[in-house]
Amino acid sequence: MKKLGEIFSLLSLIIILVGCGSNTKKDDQQKVDKSDIVILTDAQLENIVKRSYQYVTMFNVNNKFALKQGGWNTIDADTKLKDHTMTDLARPNNDSFYTIIMLDLRKEPFIVNLPSFDSKYVSLMVTAYDHYVNVPKSTTKNDFQKNEKILFYSDRTENYDGEELEGVDNIMKVDGDFISVVFRIMPHVNEPKRFAGIIDQIGKISMQSLSEYNGGTAKKMDEINFPQIGVTDLDVFENNYAEVMQFVVNHLSFDSSVEMDREFLAAVKPLGIVPGNLVNGQTSIPLDGKKLRAIAEKIRLENLVILSNPETGKTFGPISHRSKKEATFKAVVAASVLGPIGLPITEAFYPNVTTIDGSPMNALNDYVIKFTKEGLPPANAFWSLTLYDNAQGFFIPNEHKKYSVGENGGMKLNEDGGIEIYVAAEKPEGVPKENWLPINRGDEVIDLLLRVYAPQLDKINSWKAPKAEKL
Repeated sequence: MKKLGEIFSLLSLIIILVGCGSNTKKDDQQKVDKSDIVILTDAQLENIVKRSYQYVTMFNVNNKFALKQGGWNTIDADTKLKDHTMTDLARPNNDSFYTIIMLDLRKEPFIVNLPSFDSKYVSLMVTAYDHYVNVPKSTTKNDFQKNEKILFYSDRTENYDGEELEGVDNIMKVDGDFISVVFRIMPHVNEPKRFAGIIDQIGKISMQSLSEYNGGTAKKMDEINFPQIGVTDLDVFENNYAEVMQFVVNHLSFDSSVEMDREFLAAVKPLGIVPGNLVNGQTSIPLDGKKLRAIAEKIRLENLVILSNPETGKTFGPISHRSKKEATFKAVVAASVLGPIGLPITEAFYPNVTTIDGSPMNALNDYVIKFTKEGLPPANAFWSLTLYDNAQGFFIPNEHKKYSVGENGGMKLNEDGGIEIYVAAEKPEGVPKENWLPINRGDEVIDLLLRVYAPQLDKINSWKAPKAEKL
């Protein structure tokens, strides 16, 4: 027994020594691994931020809307024009109504009911966290003439593979598990009878899960912890970029035949951000959040300069807000900076109004923008001119709640069929209040953005937006 005990003692000693040896080797390996960490160059970091901008923007926007509406699989419908309290996204509109449906497609598909509308313009826009814009339905395609149903599902939607369903008119496979389905509806605010009818039609927009459509109850959604959203996109880059990016790639479908998809995944892969990774927020390379924020701010300012220039900015109009197969990298980044979830050129055109001498518009000054009858925006549906602060892209607060000029925000054409629009701290004498955009006097850069709905595509290239004249 004594010898047996000595043998066990000897074996224990050997095990301890082997264990110590392996730990020592592991520690050495860890030291080697740390010494081999690659430090990304500034150019690589800038590429990562540029490639990520659209995903950060749409994560922020979609999750803000879901939070505002009380969660996913919810509907929120406008019944009045937006005012300066709208701060969920940059450069919102004050000329049409949104009805926003936020869908979580992980457990089952959802079906949306599309009513008919008595409106000059209605469109349905769909986008996931990737900011590729799809417009499956629009009055420009003669849609919304009758009631229809459209079903949405993704690659990860459980127990559904795209099969046809009786009574469902359209089936759409989308890129992501979490999507926004957005109606834009011209409400004809200044035509009371028509406006009342459109409000009634908006009330007929509805959604239901496939289970509910088949007479059952909706499947219970799995609990999920969403990363923290940012007040601005820059906050995400600084505070929790890696966590957000890992969450995003886990809930999107990527197409290896699309260069933008390939380049994005290649850019974030060195950080350990890959589809299916369950370790959120941990990267294989240390990240400096403040540096990422500074790069993102640099990219934001560069794109605002490009877009405010009528020559360079005009080139982005025809190529921005497109589907995955049609999108271009520079245009997607620019659109994500200027204002997300816009429409493609076939649906809307977004020219900036700049000053005669090219200097930024400033609230220290008053301005006038003059349209002749022949120079009115070439819209088949309607147009509007909206005023924003440059820093945030929000409406400028004012007691008159006047943020845009147009058919819905209000406007009065002159005797010749043109219009003069005034941007001023006080309404100039003799100017209709409908044609006045109030500012708060102070040293603040301001922006004017035109929206031209259902544009006359054959006239866009020859038409030029008027210049703002300093008074």
